[in-house]
Amino acid sequence: MTIVHSTTNAFSVRECESIVAATATEHVEDALLVGRNRDHNLRNSELVWMDRIDGMGWVMERLITLVRDANRHQFDFDLHEFAESPQIARYDATRAGHFAWHSDIGEGHVARKRKLTLVLQLSKPAAYLCGDLEIMPSAHIVVANRAQGSVSIFPSFALHQVTPVTYGIRHSLTVWAHGPAFR
Repeated sequence: MTIVHSTTNAFSVRECESIVAATATEHVEDALLVGRNRDHNLRNSELVWMDRIDGMGWVMERLITLVRDANRHQFDFDLHEFAESPQIARYDATRAGHFAWHSDIGEGHVARKRKLTLVLQLSKPAAYLCGDLEIMPSAHIVVANRAQGSVSIFPSFALHQVTPVTYGIRHSLTVWAHGPAFR
């Protein structure tokens, strides 16, 4: 089984730019860890929740299709729903934006049901330095595709991180597919 599913050009450059532009007038909040904790040593980014942005239903429809196809062809997990709104993250070099090694499965009622994580690359690769999404499904690290519009899908239990951004701003969108908790 391939542990990281990658799709290039899942969204067009224009679509990515429209998603980022839609966040410009929205309330931005400091990203928290599972359990509503804040620790800038572990995670330093800002978030906008997509369900607060009007006219973004088409994005969720595309995300659902991408997850459904990846699950059918590679993972075969028992998925039931998308119980959380997608989050659009902003990793800014002026804040040393990053997210240290972590798993997306948490202690909360919803977080423990996360089965697949999808990350959409919204920024152009030249818009920032470093800030790579690294996934460690085994002893080897996989670096996600930085091409604007590419999508990486992987089991939510896989360790992953966003390395510190050293120049510019990286935007990405993350959503989780949920099902019965792993046992």
